[in-house]
Amino acid sequence: MPLSSEEKVYLLKLARRTLEAALAGEKFREPEPPYPALKEPGGAFVTLHKYGELRGCIGTFQAEKPLYLVVKEMALSAAFNDPRFPPLSTEELPEVEIEISVLSPLARGKPEEVEVGRHGIYLIKGIFRGVLLPQVAVEHGWDRETFLDHVCLKAGLPPGCWRDPETEIYLFTAEVFSERDFGLAPREKFL
Repeated sequence: MPLSSEEKVYLLKLARRTLEAALAGEKFREPEPPYPALKEPGGAFVTLHKYGELRGCIGTFQAEKPLYLVVKEMALSAAFNDPRFPPLSTEELPEVEIEISVLSPLARGKPEEVEVGRHGIYLIKGIFRGVLLPQVAVEHGWDRETFLDHVCLKAGLPPGCWRDPETEIYLFTAEVFSERDFGLAPREKFL
């Protein structure tokens, strides 16, 4: 069931407050949310954008913890543990927009089943793994094959690896929302 606007705003504010507290050297102790859906186990990714450019993105498909706790953990990981970027600084936080992707369960899929703009892809071949969220293909204007090729690259494999019968492809959908959607982010960072 889709999240309500109130639930989305709660998660976005939770992510930002968690980062503010971490940068201040404090631990943000959030009260349990008043929304039952956020207490249910769920997978999510948190993406940070700085002036429209990727600044961090970490997530999990594991649905073992309540969604609100997963969002909190993934916000911290995106800000401080994404190996592609240095840890987020206090000065950067006002320049960062938070985006959350709440994930559906994974389902085994075939390349021809991938719908650009609807599906995200999780690809596994041996020890290699790569994932791209549904919105990535749309943001870059990729077709299905280009999207699949980029998931291969993300996994550290050559383009076209998705054609190998030993490659496992899992599809998922995501409910994607950001601070911009609700007017929560500082305006000046979008100029």
